[in-house]
Amino acid sequence: MFKLSKTTDYGIVLLARLARSASAEPQNARELAASSDLPVPMVSKVLKALAKEGLLVSHRGSKGGYHLARDPAALTVAEMIRVLEGPVGLTDCAIGPALCEHETMCAVREPWQLISRVVEEALEEVTLADLVRGGPSPAFDHVRGILQIEGRGGASSIGPELTTGAHADTGLDTTINPDDGSRSRASRPH
Repeated sequence: MFKLSKTTDYGIVLLARLARSASAEPQNARELAASSDLPVPMVSKVLKALAKEGLLVSHRGSKGGYHLARDPAALTVAEMIRVLEGPVGLTDCAIGPALCEHETMCAVREPWQLISRVVEEALEEVTLADLVRGGPSPAFDHVRGILQIEGRGGASSIGPELTTGAHADTGLDTTINPDDGSRSRASRPH
């Protein structure tokens, strides 16, 4: 399964919390942990890593804490993942040459490299500002078109809507409405 680590997930949640904050005052680890319902030790660890990598600015002292180092529109999801998790790549050969001993004879190396590049490019197109926007983000328009996602009445979450699938054997696309679970099928254009 391709999934982000808890550290990365929590890091993006914390960055989003800071991006949504109306306060100009820095927020400390305890405040961010409480408002995000995350454990304080993990929040402290993630905040320190984000500050070390330059995504956050740390302020010491009794009124210290953290704030974003730059505008949320200038921070891509790909960069957040790279800082917290390392290079974006689905396989070793997609990250760099000579990381896999089977690379020279692998029949699926090039397709995986292409898929990894497409995923990384998609992550580069979405910013922290897109993640915290109050309604549907224009950054997801091309993805909605590809996946034929039904909307949720202005919800900003993209999680439950990603419940569509193409059926190569039938030539049909199935769309599942996340509000009521109903399914609809439509023919794909040739």
